[in-house]
Amino acid sequence: MTGFTQEQLGWAPWLEPLAEHELTDEHWEALVDRARAGSPYFLLLARDPQILHARTKTDNDIFYNAKGGLPRAERELAATATSRRNGCVFCASVHARFASHYSKRPDDVRRLLDEGVDAPQDGRWQAVVDASVALAATPGQLGEAHIEALRAAGLDDLAISDTLHAAAFFNWANRLMLSLGEPTEPTEPTAGKASK
Repeated sequence: MTGFTQEQLGWAPWLEPLAEHELTDEHWEALVDRARAGSPYFLLLARDPQILHARTKTDNDIFYNAKGGLPRAERELAATATSRRNGCVFCASVHARFASHYSKRPDDVRRLLDEGVDAPQDGRWQAVVDASVALAATPGQLGEAHIEALRAAGLDDLAISDTLHAAAFFNWANRLMLSLGEPTEPTEPTAGKASK
């Protein structure tokens, strides 16, 4: 698997995930959304249901909480930039699709994937990318200038907090995913059966 893409990729774990028939009530609760049982990543994380539950609730609050703060498109941009910087092809593909969908700016997202985190973006997007990438490098890299750039781009305290939470969460999530498996090419649909 080479290159960053907005295509839907597969993911193959290096450790054995649980099989769906092995899931207990505790596992189903930990998954939060039953559809996640179709993902080998979530079935692997289900081996520790308490951590999976906390991880999923945190993820949902960062990306789906619409009570003010940063718009969803820019939360996804922060996740995409972090994943691009960290080399997580799978996570970058997922969040690039979301960033493109919610922002209606697929060319800007494509440039981020193709050219990397140093690719030029407009002022607000550049501020989100720069802060996310600095935090991903090491927390000490994120400085006052990054916060000032976010403020100058029109982000209030809640939106800045959302930017940093999205970047920090994916900085952790990338490392987890990169250490547990690898992305795979999308599978070709077979006759009468669509690929997942």
